[in-house]
Amino acid sequence: LQLLEWPGRPDDVFSVEGEPGKRYHLILPAFFRLLDALHREGRAFAVVFRSFGTDLPRALRAVSRALAGQHPRFPALRDAALPVDLTPGQIRCSQREVVLTRGAERLATREDGRKLYDYFSSFEGIGGFQDHFDWWAKNNFSSRGGKPLWIDPHDPSVHHIFIDDNIRLDDADTIVHPQVFSEPGSSSPRSAPTSELYDVCLVQTDLLEAIADEDYFLHCVRRCEENYERYLACAGKGPPSPRQDGQ
Repeated sequence: LQLLEWPGRPDDVFSVEGEPGKRYHLILPAFFRLLDALHREGRAFAVVFRSFGTDLPRALRAVSRALAGQHPRFPALRDAALPVDLTPGQIRCSQREVVLTRGAERLATREDGRKLYDYFSSFEGIGGFQDHFDWWAKNNFSSRGGKPLWIDPHDPSVHHIFIDDNIRLDDADTIVHPQVFSEPGSSSPRSAPTSELYDVCLVQTDLLEAIADEDYFLHCVRRCEENYERYLACAGKGPPSPRQDGQ
């Protein structure tokens, strides 16, 4: 826990109260380090927070403040010029469809399974969506009820990476439902096993490593990029120069 302690004066945006007299980082420094590194490399990327809980407004506010140059450890983030939408959206699932709403936006997969893939592929800046916990619980906390993620191995222009400490190789006990478009231009994805996309588009966070190593998430992205090139090659595509979309 010592590595998680917030240094210096208490900050109600970037830190949370823990033990008496102790405050801890709300968001790991490794996350801000990832934003800083991708920006310095001139990468085109977006970040989408996906949570079952009610913590999104606070997390988005902290990221917005950091990108305004107010994080004491990462003042250079003010140069990243990433817009932050402080209004969380919702993703709700059923047997028939997945529905995304945010403000006036509403998209559903019933008529076209690619709608949400295209939406997240063109996402800009940083935002967040509350996923459907009750649906996950109804599906016994299995992949089938997890947070949906769409992957098109025939589209080398974007690389979706989902990072979550509850991702498991056991599809009966994991938090993401990966869906892959097997045919070019297809609108009907297939459910994919976690093992197919593990360390390709799905990253199971090692929290201890993420706390101890500020380059942890950067290493995760690098590893996924290397593996994604091979994944695309297996789908008949050459190595991509993809845009990053972190979820």
